[in-house]
Amino acid sequence: MSEMRKAARAFASAAANLPALRVATYNIHGCVGLDRRYDPDRIAAVLREIDADILCLQEVEARGVHSPNGGQASYLAEATNRSVIVSVAARGRGRFANAILTRFPPLATRVIDLAVPGYEPRGAIDVDLPIDDRILRVMATHFGLHAGERRLQANRLIAALGEPTASRPMPHAVLLVGDLNEWRGRAGGVRALDRCFGPSAAPRTFPSWMPVLPLDRIYAFGPAILRDVHVYRSPLARLASDHLPLVGTLWWTNAPSGRRQRGWEVDWRQKGRYAVGRPNAAARERAYPR
Repeated sequence: MSEMRKAARAFASAAANLPALRVATYNIHGCVGLDRRYDPDRIAAVLREIDADILCLQEVEARGVHSPNGGQASYLAEATNRSVIVSVAARGRGRFANAILTRFPPLATRVIDLAVPGYEPRGAIDVDLPIDDRILRVMATHFGLHAGERRLQANRLIAALGEPTASRPMPHAVLLVGDLNEWRGRAGGVRALDRCFGPSAAPRTFPSWMPVLPLDRIYAFGPAILRDVHVYRSPLARLASDHLPLVGTLWWTNAPSGRRQRGWEVDWRQKGRYAVGRPNAAARERAYPR
């Protein structure tokens, strides 16, 4: 036990001297609160309370995204003084969009199609952000409502991490966040992500007035560690949406910033180290069934 305490103190001492990022994921329910009132200003106020460096939003109203004023996402970005990356489902249908509000200008952005035939279109934003002399790859998503759908979507994201990125710089670390809609704890699609990234914290975020389901997740891997993951429970947040925001702090480790790790699959069997590899043919077949 004494060795564990020493290790914890050593980590705390080292972490205190490293740059940290505040990250959050939040399903804003189209800016409609529990009182059924449409109020973007209220959501903007919650986002300002959280004051995260990277805010990943789900159920942003898709209407107006391609208009000159940019719609709801651009309004929230202006209200929080953040850059915005927004994406409707890759196949162009659906009422809602995903969005990322960030202090950092994106280096590269793409949309990952997570649509499953017969279900509502879904997608993910995949963006590279420059953090000082490092690159953080952020994937923000909103999974479907059905178990089989979520399993396919999880496998597609994992396969996307292993795809060649010749036109993009290799990131130093990866952050995967969103509303995964997995109400069964660590079952279904979340189980595949846990195997890939390591188990995530799973506090209850839904419904906001009395949270009983851990629908939202934040994952991180690479030379970065996710700490202090918690549900943000201000009075305004309890009212503004049917989800509560999930917030965490990303600490960079002492790994040299010039060294990038390749691949997608994390092996946590070696304590304090990780090995990576490419998805095999079976994994790709699960992700993209013929």
